[in-house]
Amino acid sequence: MSASNEVPYVWYASYGSNLSRERFLCYIKGGRPRGSEKREVGCRDKSLPLAEATHIMRYPLYFAKESQRWQRQGVAFIGLSKDEKFYTYSRKYLITVEQFMDVVKQENNGANIKINLDEVMKKGFKTFRDSWYGTILFLGEEEGYPILTFTADWDFDVPFSTPSKEYLSIIIHGLKTTLSLENTEILHYLITKPGINGHYSTTSLEKIIEEV
Repeated sequence: MSASNEVPYVWYASYGSNLSRERFLCYIKGGRPRGSEKREVGCRDKSLPLAEATHIMRYPLYFAKESQRWQRQGVAFIGLSKDEKFYTYSRKYLITVEQFMDVVKQENNGANIKINLDEVMKKGFKTFRDSWYGTILFLGEEEGYPILTFTADWDFDVPFSTPSKEYLSIIIHGLKTTLSLENTEILHYLITKPGINGHYSTTSLEKIIEEV
């Protein structure tokens, strides 16, 4: 893997299950997240993030594919087209470039991906591997460090898939504990998202939110 020689740290901006700090730290320290069917190996450097904060993405959130980690049901992606009408909640973590690379590797089932962050920042996004999370997206900078995330390269050219209750519960846990959203805010946020809309009723989603 290759990265920028000038950037020691990056903000990794999460929008799916890694909204839950508890779940994200399994990518750092290793371990099996609650509700997941896979144990993560963790990063080579298991140091905790230097900082974290809420971040709003102006990219659309949707659910697609069937993840073996999460009951073989849909997982979160963001589209590649920025639009101010979109409002996707994110939690960003300030981690080393090496840790970011290790997180990307784990999200890609252990595949080694050669990533040049300078190229990503110059182009806005770049696909390094034809895989679910093989496209790195540059979201801007804060405090002198780039904000990065990863998603798929197919954008909306894919059938939407319903996420499992277990997967949604982790996202809801993150929205509650790291973003401090109220139950009604979470309901209004999630119920319209492709993959959830039309598959979960308001009542069923409310019940999941209340149980988390």
